[in-house]
Amino acid sequence: MKLVAIGTVALLLAGCAATPTPHDTPSPGTIEIITGLDSPWSMVRLASGSTLISERDTGTITELTPDGVLRVAAHVAGVVSGGEGGLLGLEVADGFLYAYYTAADDNRVERFALDGGAGSYSLGAGTVILDGLAKARNHDGGRIKIGPDGDLYVTVGDAGDPDRAQDLLSPNGKILRIHTDGSIPADNPFPGSPVYSYGHRNPQGIAWDDNGQLWAAEFGQDTWDEFNRIEAGGNYGWPIVEGIANRTGFIDPILQWSTDQASPSGLAFADGGFFLASLRGQRIWAIDPNGPSIVARPTLVATYGRLRDVIPGPDGTVWILTNNTDGRGDPRPGDDRIIQVPTNVLIRG
Repeated sequence: MKLVAIGTVALLLAGCAATPTPHDTPSPGTIEIITGLDSPWSMVRLASGSTLISERDTGTITELTPDGVLRVAAHVAGVVSGGEGGLLGLEVADGFLYAYYTAADDNRVERFALDGGAGSYSLGAGTVILDGLAKARNHDGGRIKIGPDGDLYVTVGDAGDPDRAQDLLSPNGKILRIHTDGSIPADNPFPGSPVYSYGHRNPQGIAWDDNGQLWAAEFGQDTWDEFNRIEAGGNYGWPIVEGIANRTGFIDPILQWSTDQASPSGLAFADGGFFLASLRGQRIWAIDPNGPSIVARPTLVATYGRLRDVIPGPDGTVWILTNNTDGRGDPRPGDDRIIQVPTNVLIRG
């Protein structure tokens, strides 16, 4: 994956980008997969050809069947939406669906039996495998992914209390790692704790590269959004530092953006590079992690509005989930939607 170095310049200058100027022409090879979604947050593609999508505000999991039909698969009981909370991240593995959601008193992860097949998926009995995560109207984190080690990684925001991020007794402001039954791996960096890394404000994007290295994207406050290489036990600085600080004891981000260029959410690794969905920035950042310096370039700027999630698609593509109907965007006819874009189009910009 080769990206031109000019894309790095914007990453180091705060406030250098104004409100995105709309581009109404879709990129070559773009396919509109589905329209008419309601406050979608996460999507997961299944081996059967179906895709499951979470709707934040309704607590609904919808199934997009292989032949393009959108149907309700399940309503997750106990979801209490409000602000940035609701039904958030989804993951599927070994016949189970995992859902991160906001409940009456906390954020939690529940594991459900995933019943049926393409065109008939439903949820069976559920078991809460992680709870007690403080909730708020913002900074709820919410991304969950199965790592190359088979464990479940969970991003948790500081829920509006920055001091939680440095408190190792709190699960907030962290990336957590648990077994898929909720138990704690014996080789976690802090014995008996689910904490994998800390000092995070509101991480939402996680993905692994070809070498099994974990990377994460994180919302900053007023100045810097971050793209971090995650180390077990690492302290990423919030709220003591934000962005690149060169302070002993804290791990600096590999890349940083001014907040109007990013507000990063979903992150995918495909075809040798990362693709980062941006909300306020209304763009995909295509990131090349190879070579002596890590290079990024913006693409699809303002073409589809706010972008919430991105996942690998079929045959050298990614699927991108828009997020214009959640109360913060400017919905366009057909919003929200999933679009399919070839990775080489995003790389070229």
